[in-house]
Amino acid sequence: MKSRIYVVVFFLLITSLLIAQTPAQTIPDFSFSKFDKTSFTNKNLATGKSLFFFFFDCDCDHCQHAMANLNEHYKDYKKAAIYLISVDDQQKIQAFMTKYAPAVTGQKNVTMLQDTRNEFIAKFKPIRYPSMFLYSTDKKLLDYEDNAESMFRFIKQINAPAK
Repeated sequence: MKSRIYVVVFFLLITSLLIAQTPAQTIPDFSFSKFDKTSFTNKNLATGKSLFFFFFDCDCDHCQHAMANLNEHYKDYKKAAIYLISVDDQQKIQAFMTKYAPAVTGQKNVTMLQDTRNEFIAKFKPIRYPSMFLYSTDKKLLDYEDNAESMFRFIKQINAPAK
């Protein structure tokens, strides 16, 4: 009985730490892999554009809905550099993209990345899947969202006139 109490307390502690996590306020150093197995780091990010990071799991229903939303409204995201990141394997990601975001795949402002080192969660500190981050040209967080129904906020910010 005592060991069960410890397990429950430990689980509650870990859960509360994850819920209390604040998304990264600036883009952290990272190293992801492109599909050609080359490294992609924060030094490779586009300049002069908003930076939209979309972290997803291919088996996540919410991720599927959010990616379909991005696909449907892709033209509204053209001014941003889009980075699609998953820990899933390349074949699974490609099948996911073919099904939920065929209009997004292959666009010149879209970069597909694999988190082969499992560092996205520790460095960007997402709250849950899908996690979408919009960073400014100076790499500061403008908005974070994990609800596909609120993605319109990103469109407004990406397309807002420069101040």
